[in-house]
Amino acid sequence: MVNRNNLTSGKEMDRTLVMKIRTGDKKALGQLVERHKKLAYQLALGLVGNRDGAYDISQEAFLRVYRSADKFDDSQPFLPWFYTIVTNLSRTWLKRRSNRENKMVDVDDTSYLMVAEGTPESALVRKETINQLRKALQKLSFDDREIITLQHFRGMSYDEISDLLDIPKGTVMSRLYYARKKLAELMRNYYE
Repeated sequence: MVNRNNLTSGKEMDRTLVMKIRTGDKKALGQLVERHKKLAYQLALGLVGNRDGAYDISQEAFLRVYRSADKFDDSQPFLPWFYTIVTNLSRTWLKRRSNRENKMVDVDDTSYLMVAEGTPESALVRKETINQLRKALQKLSFDDREIITLQHFRGMSYDEISDLLDIPKGTVMSRLYYARKKLAELMRNYYE
């Protein structure tokens, strides 16, 4: 269960750090990076499916926070604003990549899938399933991949996704239902 007091104090800490960043405090930026670098990387990785791209996106997202701190509305939570930066950068990265010939999916990094280890045989089956899952995810639209990444790979609740994306909880549930259906069809095609 999520402790709401920790969430509130975390939100306040983020706001305070952004306020310090506005004054040019690079130490505050470092603290913000430490607090959210894993989240930024894993979100970007889930959206673009390439670890080098995800690393670049997460780094650029923090640079954008530093450059745009004065545009942050401190009456709002930090994470939805930051998430928007990461997703916009991810969309741009994907557009650039689609304009290039190389459309291969990076299948070496499974950290964002939060996979548990098991026997060697199950690890082999799991690796193949992960490869197919990653390929299927890349075939989904950005919005479908986004909602699945947030719920299944980041473990966010419907309410958390609703807050983050600034959409009603019912819309989250609906988008997730249809995205899962599309993903299941892609995976079913692989196993048939």
